[in-house]
Amino acid sequence: MRELVKVHVSQDVPIRLQSLGFADRVEVRFGKAFPVALLVDRAALDRFIEVLQTGRDELDAQSKERG
Repeated sequence: MRELVKVHVSQDVPIRLQSLGFADRVEVRFGKAFPVALLVDRAALDRFIEVLQTGRDELDAQSKERG
């Protein structure tokens, strides 16, 4: 069974992005002391952005429900 890696990204975590044209992907780097990199292929970028927006919309809706 594969392990799940969780990375908590808070407001204070440095986030940097580098476009890797030779690989047709972007690299999103989180943190400094113990950096983590997320590689996203160009073909997956729109879906990735869509999923993040959906998550944000759900959080906004939940906040409104709580008042």
